[in-house]
Amino acid sequence: MYYSLTRNVLLLVLLICLEGVAQPSAFVRVSKTNPRYLELAGKPFIPVGPNICFARLVTNGDSLLAYYDHYFGRLAASGGNFTRVWLSTPMLEVEKQQPGLVDKQTETLIDGLVGLAQKHGIRIKFCLEHFRKVTGSPAPFPSSVPFDKPVYAGSISSMDAFFRSEKGKQLYLNRVAFFAGKYRNNPTIFGWELWNELNSVRVDDESLLLTWTTDMLDRVKALVPNQLVMQTLGSYDSPKQHELYRTYSALPNNELAQAHRYLDKGASLPVCQAPMDVLASDAVSSLLALAPAKPVLLSEVGAVEPHHTGPFLRYPADTQGTLLHDLLFASFFAGAAGPGQSWHWDYYIEKNNLWWHFSRFNEAISGFDPVAQQAVPFRLSANNGLTVYGLRGRTTTLLWVRDTASNWKSELEANRPAAVLSRKTIKPGLPASRTLSFYDPWKGVWTKGTPGKALSLPDFSRSIIVKLDY
Repeated sequence: MYYSLTRNVLLLVLLICLEGVAQPSAFVRVSKTNPRYLELAGKPFIPVGPNICFARLVTNGDSLLAYYDHYFGRLAASGGNFTRVWLSTPMLEVEKQQPGLVDKQTETLIDGLVGLAQKHGIRIKFCLEHFRKVTGSPAPFPSSVPFDKPVYAGSISSMDAFFRSEKGKQLYLNRVAFFAGKYRNNPTIFGWELWNELNSVRVDDESLLLTWTTDMLDRVKALVPNQLVMQTLGSYDSPKQHELYRTYSALPNNELAQAHRYLDKGASLPVCQAPMDVLASDAVSSLLALAPAKPVLLSEVGAVEPHHTGPFLRYPADTQGTLLHDLLFASFFAGAAGPGQSWHWDYYIEKNNLWWHFSRFNEAISGFDPVAQQAVPFRLSANNGLTVYGLRGRTTTLLWVRDTASNWKSELEANRPAAVLSRKTIKPGLPASRTLSFYDPWKGVWTKGTPGKALSLPDFSRSIIVKLDY
């Protein structure tokens, strides 16, 4: 298999060269003009794409490359430019036999994955680690991944020892240094995430995790100075999580303020059972209040069975992608640096063939530069049975108008189809514009309207985009 994998990666590199796919020359950075957004070569970079963190149930390298070629291709064809990949899953873990000993076959595999991202124009955020125990934490269900790292069992005695001791820190940094040596000059790599949901690791003293994060943000950044470095926490679903997000989002070298949040009937925060647009926009607005001078991303979002015991059982019924649409649009229109980044790329997006939502999002915001427009998010609730989410700019304002009567409860639980709304009018409190246009993201159609302080909307279901040019 090693020969086959090496051969296929070499063929991939040759194909990229023959097709003239050049390595991108610019790194994604925090905007110098407006630090709430990202930039690429002086222009806004809006990261569009779901998590594609691992290939479920794939056990050989050639199949994994085929898997990512397929998913990256589907994403790129829909206008996507971004994803997240875990480097610590069994297929991509380079330390398979002992700490510090790199498995060359896995190294080749990761090179191939990066080559595929380059081929399809996808930027990767690599998550460096995710384990929660040294041993004794297997995959929670068959299609998940283990949450332990037995290869470290001979070097550290516990997770506390890993985070507290210099030996544990060096284990982590040696692994980072290996990846930095390979990819720190490759702009295909968007950035590096220290750990997936760090606070899910159980230690005797939780302040140890904060101390470790503060230290590692600086030390990892020194290894990858041209790429973004960030940390993540578990689902933003309880009052305790709010305080953790407050603390971690404020860390100076945590370059992005990220949130994970899920529709979860077992969560203690009521907003986690709200309509998806409310759930997503609340997470973004909360982070913007905690970190007003950083890009905010809803970097994991989706729906689960109570207490994360599995994917949402109503996913198969969501053939129109109501949940995906809402998590994309609500996040961006609440002021995030990009649309929400869905989990369940396979159980939900791929199975229901929902990739088209990414291209509809891109079309809806086409031509709108949130940095040049100095965009300010706002929200109007209960406006004629509608919620209006807006990005008010200097010369252009975009509105995303959502029907409050249509949501996951009505469509997926009560099996009540979204109604067609007619003769709806909104008064968003804006001056009359020079031109007025509408985009129906469900039909992919633009139409024109008559400007005024009261805006008469065309017939639509669920949601519609309103564009006002001044």
